[in-house]
Amino acid sequence: MMHFADSLTFSGRKAVAAWAALPFPAPSGSSLPDILSAQQQDVPWKPLSSWREQKVSCCFAQSVVLRGICQEEPTSCPGQPQPPLHSCESPEQVLQQFLHTQFPGAFSTSHVLQQPCDTRPPFPQFFSPLLNRQGFLLDKAQGYSSGGVESIPVLAALQSSPVLHSLLSGLCRELRAPNARRCGSFFTAGVEQDDFQEALEELKTLSQCYKTGLGVSEDEADSD
Repeated sequence: MMHFADSLTFSGRKAVAAWAALPFPAPSGSSLPDILSAQQQDVPWKPLSSWREQKVSCCFAQSVVLRGICQEEPTSCPGQPQPPLHSCESPEQVLQQFLHTQFPGAFSTSHVLQQPCDTRPPFPQFFSPLLNRQGFLLDKAQGYSSGGVESIPVLAALQSSPVLHSLLSGLCRELRAPNARRCGSFFTAGVEQDDFQEALEELKTLSQCYKTGLGVSEDEADSD
């Protein structure tokens, strides 16, 4: 994982953020072009890291994997121009075109796998009753419990993006807070005060690598 993250980072950046859609929001019987076209101007995944959710409008590099989407033919209306995603020849091209539209100029790699994620026991059964047994969205709930979901389509992504500035600078502020210094067990574990301060400065420097100059958020203002 460390080497994979290194392939997505440059210009002093060392960290990537993890995102996922579990399950991927796909109506039953829909094609990938139809599903992604319905997303409009938003991405269908949520952050896995512990910071407040915010819209990701750009990124520097990313790797995205989608699995478990059936190879359905996209819908089309006679006499109307075909949307760009519907003109792609393969699911990989569809996903790549979607990423290029959402994040123009970013380095993106994408992979589409047909095999879904297996969710039979002992996988936690926390799914909505609006999912069928293959994990696709239905118009109304079925009679069986969520334990009947046997597999789901999943999208996962690693991104090097400006949102990491908020995450890293927020972590730095929390570690500088007085209540962190009062935690004696932290330093009794063998961490020297000078090493701790040096690590904080390195963390602050790392967070600055993710600033873009496209506007200052509340988190950015607090960190200065």
